[in-house]
Parts: sequence; C-alpha cells; structure tokens
Amino acid sequence: MSADNSPTPPARTKVALLGTGPWARSTHAPAIAAHPGAELVGVWGRRAEAAAELAGEYGVAACTGEDGLGELLAEADAVAIALPPDVQAPLAVRAAEAGCHLLLDKPVATTPAGAREVAAAVEAARVASVVFCTLRFAPPTAAWIAEQAGRGGWFTARAQWLAPLFVPGSTHEYASPWRKEKGALWDVGPHALSVLIPVLGDVTAVTAAPGPNGTAHLVLRHTSGASSTATLGLGAPPAAGGVEIALYGEHGTAEPPRWGESVLAYGAALDALLEAARTGRPHPCDAAFGARLTEILAEAQAQLA
Repeated sequence: MSADNSPTPPARTKVALLGTGPWARSTHAPAIAAHPGAELVGVWGRRAEAAAELAGEYGVAACTGEDGLGELLAEADAVAIALPPDVQAPLAVRAAEAGCHLLLDKPVATTPAGAREVAAAVEAARVASVVFCTLRFAPPTAAWIAEQAGRGGWFTARAQWLAPLFVPGSTHEYASPWRKEKGALWDVGPHALSVLIPVLGDVTAVTAAPGPNGTAHLVLRHTSGASSTATLGLGAPPAAGGVEIALYGEHGTAEPPRWGESVLAYGAALDALLEAARTGRPHPCDAAFGARLTEILAEAQAQLA
C-alpha cells in the first residue's frame, strides 16, 4: 500500500514492437499504447529511419540491428511482431529464448519447419503465445465463433475472402512484397481457417485448385465430419472484394457479424496474451495452433504449385 493507503496499481507488461510497416502503424502500435495493462517500451525495425519515425510518435526508444534487438528484448516482458512471416519466425524464436511472451502475426511462418521451431521455442521457454487472427479476437466474431462451436450440428461451411490488392494500377498500402510472392493462400487463408477450425474441428484432408489471378480454392474435411470450402484471392476486381462466411447445418444458416476496428481486435488479442502469461494456460490460438495452420496451408500450396 502507498502512504495514502490507496492501492498500488499493478505493473504494466512491457511490450516491444518489432516492425514498422502499415499494419504496425495502424493497428499494433496504437493498440499496445492504449492498453491499460501494457506499456510500449520500444520499436525495432529493419530500417533505422522507419523505426525512429514510429517510435517518435509514442515517445519510446527506436532500435535496429542485432545489438538494438538484443537490448530491447532484455528490457521487454513481451514482444509483438508485425513483420513478414519468414522474417517473423526466427525473431520469435529469439524472443522466446530471451523469455519474452509472443504476440505473433499470421501466418507464423510459411514453412512447417519454421512454424514448428517457433512453437517448440515457446514450449521450451514456457512463455505465453497468441497468434493474431483478426476474427478470432474481434469481440463480435469471437463471441459468434464460440456460440457456433457450442451449438454443433454443422454440415458444411464456406468462406470467401477477396481483395483487390494486386489488380492493375493498385497502390494499396498492404500490397507488400511478401503478399505478392505468397498470395492470398498465406495472407487471408489463416483468417478463414481460424473461423472454420474452432467450429468444425481440425482439418483432416485438403484439396486445392488454382483460380484466376492467384486465387486459391480449397475443399476441406474436418474432424466433426463436416466439409467446408474457402475461396481466397488478392487479385479480385474491386467490385468483387469482400468477406463472406456461412455455416450450414441442422440449425439452418449462420453468418458472423461485422468485426469492427482492427485496433479493438488487437487489444483483445493482447488481453488473451496477458491472461495466458498470468495463468500459464495456453490460449487456443497460440503458436502451436499457428504451426498447424502453416501445415495445412503448406499442404494446399503443394497442390497449387
């Protein structure tokens, strides 16, 4: 107790942000800075000027290079990563080995080996981990997913996620090199799977076929016996863009509500990470789940090649 007998506020978790791109600027940094249980203590970037710019907005340290990363990990309790997946994976392993809890972006990696290394590092270090799949944490859709999983009785489902990132003339800020290289399967595939798997069960079989302009079509079987389909594209005409998800079963048809602002969803993911760190109970959407997503997507990718 303090001298005036008022309760001492609990210490906030020190969070380091690795990454300086559009997603880090629009979602990660503001969500961490606004969270009552977290303190943004520094920004690490591959480009010094970008790290300095983002860190300056929040009055925290800017770091780059190996030495800067090591210093920041030594100060932080947790690390939030907003980097391309195959840059993220080795940094996540290093952060876990330094004793930092991990708030990862999806996909964890684009190779099963890389994703499994992250999951193994988390387990060995006994740190908490959460993979930020937006719909899994946005309050409206998170509640809907839990409700539909509890109801059961689903026969089939479909997910369609189309965006015009890579159409001629596009200057979309999220049209990053890694998304162009890896495509919709890896970028939005984790979002679709993060809804389908909690409701229908793990994927037991996947069939993949290519569509126009990099679109991927998946047919999935699940442990519940249900089937699902997913259509994933980043090269759709602008008028065709949008997200549609529907479940079909003995209850009829169910569609999720809109999920709202990504900053609110990221704040909920940070809530989940802090809870997992406090209790020692793994979150269902942790690094091990992220590794499973990578395994499924890699199997689909092999069929599309």
